[in-house]
Amino acid sequence: MSVLNIDAPTVREKLVQFIRDQMAAAGFEYGIIGLSGGLDSTVAAYLTVEALGSDSVIGLIMPYRTIDPQSQQDAKQVTDHLQISSYVIDITPQIDTYFAQFPEADHIRRANKIARERMSVLYDQSRIYEALVIGTGNKSEGLLGYTTLWGDMACAFNPLGNLYKTQVRQLAEELDVPEAIRNKAPSAGLWLGQTDEDELGFSYAEADQILYWLVDQQYNVEQVAEKDFPRDLVAQIVTRVKQSAFKSRMPPVAEI
Repeated sequence: MSVLNIDAPTVREKLVQFIRDQMAAAGFEYGIIGLSGGLDSTVAAYLTVEALGSDSVIGLIMPYRTIDPQSQQDAKQVTDHLQISSYVIDITPQIDTYFAQFPEADHIRRANKIARERMSVLYDQSRIYEALVIGTGNKSEGLLGYTTLWGDMACAFNPLGNLYKTQVRQLAEELDVPEAIRNKAPSAGLWLGQTDEDELGFSYAEADQILYWLVDQQYNVEQVAEKDFPRDLVAQIVTRVKQSAFKSRMPPVAEI
């Protein structure tokens, strides 16, 4: 039995209640979610509909011209299945207008801008519907820094933030998320053909186990390597966690 196995029905129940509690505490009726057609946003949408009902959930699909159109189709399939209100807002015009001034910008700058533009649009739309923005990021992405500050990290609350990617996949199976979405390669949808694991240089299956021993159990590099993980990979992941720790902290405020 893997150390990452979860009691999916119990986790499902707790997260549904978490969403209800957060909404009630904030005094909001509606939740809004940015849908990419990927695993995490789909699972968040399923949980939110279970918590609030389909009439209280809005799905926002924000394609960019160079992104695989299949992702948009997958996101639409989710909104149709859940019977939630959904809207498509193409962010291509504002992204291309901005970078027309900076043609030298590399793909990382462009990817970060896309992530932040999506969140900017999501928060603007949340005002229309008086809805809370619900987060979709998982624990693996957060620890590895595979997130964009003030982009996909921004939200009112995050039901998935304490689940590793492989655990989100288990929860997706419990929720009966379509197999095509459960099995698709993880991608932030930031450029055509982009996948998380290609960019990271390792799989979530590997990283999640290493992160569990490093973070949850507080093992050091040597102790984790003794569990038959490549030492170089363990060291690489430790470096990523340390270098991106600032992303998970609120900005320091000077004390006077």
